[in-house]
Amino acid sequence: MSFLWYCYRWGILMGKYISVFTTTGSKEEAEKIAKKLLKDKLAACVQICPVSSIYRWKGKIEKAREYLCIIKSKKVLYIKIEKTIKALHPYKVPEIIFCDVTSGSKDYLAWLEEETE
Repeated sequence: MSFLWYCYRWGILMGKYISVFTTTGSKEEAEKIAKKLLKDKLAACVQICPVSSIYRWKGKIEKAREYLCIIKSKKVLYIKIEKTIKALHPYKVPEIIFCDVTSGSKDYLAWLEEETE
């Protein structure tokens, strides 16, 4: 196998753009995070969706109504995004994960590039 194949196989080569996911306990908390990320040009778009979450916390199974934020941005901004979320987030251990966007509409990705730092 080629070096390039191994890089793709083990996730070494990844996309320039990302979608970051976090959940909050209220729509207001989600909007506060979204507005700060947009104001600071750390995100081009934040979608806020109500979700029902079932998860383990301190040895128990919990259920909660939460708001999922899907944050569209650039990978180079991830550390700033994570710091911003942690500074504003009320949860002790907030979900903050990202997925690489390895392809997409050229027009959309150009827009994302223009609207972020």
